[in-house]
Amino acid sequence: MSNTDTETKTPNIEVSTSPHLADPKGTTRRIMYDVLIGLVPAVVLSVVIFQWHSAVHLGICIVTCMATEWACQRMRGRRATLEDGAAIITGVILGLSLPASCPIFVPILGSIAAIALGKMVFGGLGCNLFNPAMVGRAFVMLSFAALLGSSSYVIGSDVTDIEVLTQATPLAIAKATATDIWSEGIWPLFLGHTNGSLGETSALMLLLGGIYLCVRRVAAWEIPAAMLAAMLVLGQLFYWMDLTKFSGIYQICSGAAMLGAFFIATDPVTSPMSFKGKVIYGAGIGVLTIIMRVFSGYTEGVMFAVLLMNAAVPLLNRWTIPVPLGGKPQPQEG
Repeated sequence: MSNTDTETKTPNIEVSTSPHLADPKGTTRRIMYDVLIGLVPAVVLSVVIFQWHSAVHLGICIVTCMATEWACQRMRGRRATLEDGAAIITGVILGLSLPASCPIFVPILGSIAAIALGKMVFGGLGCNLFNPAMVGRAFVMLSFAALLGSSSYVIGSDVTDIEVLTQATPLAIAKATATDIWSEGIWPLFLGHTNGSLGETSALMLLLGGIYLCVRRVAAWEIPAAMLAAMLVLGQLFYWMDLTKFSGIYQICSGAAMLGAFFIATDPVTSPMSFKGKVIYGAGIGVLTIIMRVFSGYTEGVMFAVLLMNAAVPLLNRWTIPVPLGGKPQPQEG
């Protein structure tokens, strides 16, 4: 018997990170472009309503986000990965969260802060703790409060021919009025015949895009369901207590509720991994949003609610670890 017959062959073992079984179609680029497709209805309606204001703001945000990400990656000596579409998504969501009346430098600075402070300082895509678009929105909101407050949404009729820009936003009306509002019903909020940020006027367009993301399994349905349910219940409770003039259904159809529920809170990098964690996370955003809308000086609360719950995601992932098959391991004695 030869030595080659008696030698034990060493198996060829390849070691790599999980997941070990994955859908080859589930790439980052495919996910990001699915999100872009889901945003198309809201983007189209924003251009129809706000005309060139929307196109300019969205274009500036997209170009600045891409340029900032390219510059940050080059400074770190890494190859720019703009083709994954993540910077484009950040630019679109940030642009949709801004009012049409803000000056040009606001989307520029917001985009730089979103990518540089909200994403690249953590290590890039997949490492960030907070939603980059909301970091950029919070940066410009706190830096230029007068330009992004309730009064900035209303422009005199002698300045623009866009009719909705001469009206106060629904949430601003709800904050200031002492009587019931929107006697014409919920349809203006649902269809988009109201003032607001570029992508927040129509609950219907955002709902259509959000359903597409859930069907494509790009967004976890548990998060928007829990968030909107919490807003509906708590908003209706506060309405019955006469703490607000907006009922629960008006709360979820106004402001950034739909945009936040389907396109911001569902960011897979900054949201929990377990089913229970997603439900708690979404419900937490909904509760915090209503509390801020009713009791704080801000008319909107989605942005801060998302950022606060982003900070709690590591704890939620730790607290809601699923029980492994066979039960929890028992401690060894001795």
